[in-house]
Amino acid sequence: MIVAVDGTSASGKGTLAAKLAQHFNLEPLDTGLLYRAVALSMITAGDNLEDEEKAANHAASIDYKSMDSPRLRNSDIGVASSKIAAMKAVRLTLLDFQQNFAKNPPNGRSGTILDGRDIATVVCPEADSKIFVTANIEIRAKRRWKQLIQSDEPAIYARVLEDLRERDTRDSTRQNAPLRKDSDAITIDTSHLDAEQTFEMARKYIASRDLNRQRS
Repeated sequence: MIVAVDGTSASGKGTLAAKLAQHFNLEPLDTGLLYRAVALSMITAGDNLEDEEKAANHAASIDYKSMDSPRLRNSDIGVASSKIAAMKAVRLTLLDFQQNFAKNPPNGRSGTILDGRDIATVVCPEADSKIFVTANIEIRAKRRWKQLIQSDEPAIYARVLEDLRERDTRDSTRQNAPLRKDSDAITIDTSHLDAEQTFEMARKYIASRDLNRQRS
């Protein structure tokens, strides 16, 4: 089983993917962390974030098992990764990794679940279930602001909101694999849903899709 979860930043897709992974015995991959890892690697090396060739080289050396640095969640890395994710060479370098991961579940899992921006449209168009998660931008900004405050990272709500607006624009207008809802995906608006309500909607959808798949 392959489940694709796409959506806007801070919409709750990461939390949803983690809960679904546990319920359905799926190996999760937060593909956004791949791009954040590239950004962090470049910043650590002191490389120019505008250098696409160097960015692709860093992408080729990323180790999935080592993507556990707390700094990957920092807002500055998020902003940098959004710019890097628009680079064609980087996306192509990471595409093979993501597709191989999706088709070969590690750790004896029953399948995989990937969340990101282009999973259903580019990475796994053959996914058994496709979910697009979104929410009102002001609500998303408030969620992200709370996350940053709780992690002791200085944050101003107005700046977080502006960063999200800019990221939404970059993600949806970039030439390479822009953020968009696949025609086969269901949309879950989490603006007024908690994590458990969101999970239950997605769980029922995936279960029904899996049942139909087994019957066919």
